Amino acid sequence: MPSAVSLRYARALVDAVTGPPAGAAPRDPRATAQQLRQFQALLEESAELRTLFATPAITAAKKKPVMAELAATMGLDPLTKNFLNVVIDHDRMPQLAEISEAFETLLDQRLGIAEAEIRTSRPLEENEKQGLAEALRTRTGKQVRMNFVLDPGLLGGIMARVGSIIYDGSVRGLLDRLRTELVSR
Repeated sequence: MPSAVSLRYARALVDAVTGPPAGAAPRDPRATAQQLRQFQALLEESAELRTLFATPAITAAKKKPVMAELAATMGLDPLTKNFLNVVIDHDRMPQLAEISEAFETLLDQRLGIAEAEIRTSRPLEENEKQGLAEALRTRTGKQVRMNFVLDPGLLGGIMARVGSIIYDGSVRGLLDRLRTELVSR
């Protein structure tokens, strides 16, 4: 669970990327999420950069030129670069991973995207994935991003978890429902 501070930064960034663009071209909010992931990966790879940005004794004035060079090298959008500069100004770089995670969660909520974990006993064909995506979109009223997991414990069928709701279309689930129905009669 992200901290209140991380949520504030994430919410401000979601508002910025989903609001009307300041320039002529509209922004792709997913591009901002991707750029934050790339920057976070760079920090995880480089102990020197991690130390530089996380050390409060190093002033923001010394960190910002490094950020400007990294932003240019990575091709970061001005909005992403400015956001990272704000994070630097307020000494929140150690919370960047948490802020990024909260940002992606809030962005998905704002864009009406639900995360679904799909468990199957075998890999699904592309047409089966499309049919499942349509069924979940109809059921949830949201676009669904599906993450597939092979579960050899399933006899057959599919189990889908969207948020806290589980849709059980597995053979085991069908047999359990049949047993319950027969016992209740």
